[in-house]
Amino acid sequence: MKAIIIFFLFLSFSLAAQTVTDQNILEFRKWREQSLNVKIIRDQWGIAHVYGKTDADAVFGMLYAQCEDDFNRVERNYLTATARLAEAFGEEYIYHDLRTRLFQDSLMAISVYQGSPLWLKKLCNAFADGINYYLYNHPEIKPKLIKRFQPWMPFLFTEGSIGSDIETVSIDGLKEFYSPPSPEGGVEMRPPPLSGSSDFLPLRGAGGRAGGLEPRGSNGISIAPAKSKTGNALFLINPHTSFYFRSEIHVNSEEGLNSYGAVTWGQFFIYQGFNEHCGWMHTSSEADAIDEYEETIGLKGNEFFYHYGNVVKQGTTAKTVIKYKTGNSYTQKEFTTYYTQHGPVVAKRNDKWITVRLMHEPLKALTQSFTRTKAKGYADFERSMKLRTNSSNNTVYADADGNIAYWHGNYIPVRNPKFDWNKPVDGSNPETEWKGLHALDEIVSIKNPITGWIQNCNATPFTVSGSASPKEEAYPDYMAPDDENPRGLHAVRVLQDSSNFTLEKLIATAYDSYLPAFERLMPALIKSYDAMANKKINTIKLFIDAMANYDSMQVPLVEPIQLLRNWNYRFSATSVETTLAIYWATKLRQLVAARIPEGSGQLAIIDFLEKKTYDHEKIMALFAAMKELDKDFGTWKQPWGEVNRFQRLTGNVEQTFDDNQPSMAVPFTSAYWGSLASFGARRYSNTKKMYGSSGNSFVAVVEFGKKVRAKSVVTGGASSNPASPNFNDQSPLYVKGQFKDVLFYYDDVMKNGVRVYWPGQ
Repeated sequence: MKAIIIFFLFLSFSLAAQTVTDQNILEFRKWREQSLNVKIIRDQWGIAHVYGKTDADAVFGMLYAQCEDDFNRVERNYLTATARLAEAFGEEYIYHDLRTRLFQDSLMAISVYQGSPLWLKKLCNAFADGINYYLYNHPEIKPKLIKRFQPWMPFLFTEGSIGSDIETVSIDGLKEFYSPPSPEGGVEMRPPPLSGSSDFLPLRGAGGRAGGLEPRGSNGISIAPAKSKTGNALFLINPHTSFYFRSEIHVNSEEGLNSYGAVTWGQFFIYQGFNEHCGWMHTSSEADAIDEYEETIGLKGNEFFYHYGNVVKQGTTAKTVIKYKTGNSYTQKEFTTYYTQHGPVVAKRNDKWITVRLMHEPLKALTQSFTRTKAKGYADFERSMKLRTNSSNNTVYADADGNIAYWHGNYIPVRNPKFDWNKPVDGSNPETEWKGLHALDEIVSIKNPITGWIQNCNATPFTVSGSASPKEEAYPDYMAPDDENPRGLHAVRVLQDSSNFTLEKLIATAYDSYLPAFERLMPALIKSYDAMANKKINTIKLFIDAMANYDSMQVPLVEPIQLLRNWNYRFSATSVETTLAIYWATKLRQLVAARIPEGSGQLAIIDFLEKKTYDHEKIMALFAAMKELDKDFGTWKQPWGEVNRFQRLTGNVEQTFDDNQPSMAVPFTSAYWGSLASFGARRYSNTKKMYGSSGNSFVAVVEFGKKVRAKSVVTGGASSNPASPNFNDQSPLYVKGQFKDVLFYYDDVMKNGVRVYWPGQ
């Protein structure tokens, strides 16, 4: 009776703000009835602990809670997935939307939804109902475009990676190929840019010739019971993403769901996290799941053909319309898009049309993403992995039975190894066809290595477990083309001779302050200085002309060189050496950018800076670094924490920064230099200080014993509302590498709960 009375009270209150129709009354009754099966408990940090009677109830509450925390980002992700960015934000997003439409569309998603099993349909229905119920109860929230979420939408957004597979397709290449339609309705073709670069941040490289892009990815570490002080397996979850890309949440049901971790806004599964039985951490992978094909094309009128073996096949065309916003109105562009049996045409290079083939298994992918969150141990988790649709990620694993494991990629097509699959292959040659998928036990993987630990930092899988790592010669080249990187070297170093791990020691390991890049770069600088000093060239005078009249610091280099000579290559907020070293290495990289081979990985670039730059270039870069610091701060003797800052001013997707507003010192650095704890920071047009926008985001450590024990921290806080006490409350912990206790069990959650409510209450 009490529930019925409450139901009608809320019905009366909520409908007062709505236009009442028979349809929305019926919808409201359905939503309200489901909401009564859901309880949300917010703890002191604002983390939502969602409890539902069924999995669908839990999903309903999970999406409602996400919208409470940041509806703007929920909608943004589905504007991307439904190819409506240009409609919301303008013409500059036309080719982003075109790229999405080349590979997926709503008709496909609707069809997949209609053919999905009942249990998954219920989850998708609950996804849409949870968001729509939130919007119904919050008429003050004005969506940019999506006023009604549909249950088929999750099939457009089946994994939580920072960049989906289609983001490997170059926007520049699309622009060059699919120029605006000519009056005859055709397309004008021009060669794409020489760089062939994508608009996303590449994992392997540090960004083209200059290496200027911030490395993105993640760290995952599993510790076996033999290396643990308590005899329990330990686990590190450390995604490196753009800040606020994921939220921290806890979701439960009476059907066996009890999962905690990071969820990408608008999804109904924990992407990186744990339950009481096991934990899963995804690190971005370069295991080859995507291929480019060079197509030999013939045109005849409005039709096109392509060569395949000894035959000529007719290609497929489609009319693709992209709507975009211009001022206060809308217009559209129409494209003729082209397809061969390999996939859509995305570029033209050397008179060949380039098509892209990649995974398209939305039903299996969404199934895998959700079912792994309910795994009760290794066998269950492996069963989920056998769906083989986690196409862009590696998986680091640990469980309560003491197992630790690693899989390098998941979706890997079988290919003819005689071809170089790192480059476009001949689409006319039938031997370049995929021959099914590699079975799970055929991909690079390891379980319970004798060394007792596993790490992956977006680097080669052949060092994941030290001496017990998989052997490179046992696998085809395309299966693991990943380079080693400074973080990978660092992780092996801190793990290989360590034992007696606790949660606290694992945190300390994840924030180890050593910067391995400088153990190579700094001696090279010192050697160059000593060589020039022996020629009695140890002042700035020689370089005044080269430094564009830099005369504000007529001092020898003795003092800065002495500091760097004695530096232990460790970061700290108070370290002047860290500031000077990072500014110097960045200036050197910029100075010689044109000579760095295209596509060089991080270690290759560091090797180039160490061995293939001249003495005077290294010294000039040091002058330039000191000049910039002197100009911006009045002295080059600037502690790293004064330069490297964390700041959160707004809840907007695009962050802004201001030197005149409060900010916090951050001791850790860019992953580029090998810092395991990543903080990707840079200066902005209106700032002198560097502000972070990517790197460590949600970070957690977990111990799997008879009971789960865990600690975590996120950037900023749980809420995107600056007026909320949970907007920036975790920042003081975040910048110091300190963690809060995770509330995982119901009694602990209730004991520490600050607010208990039903969705819509």
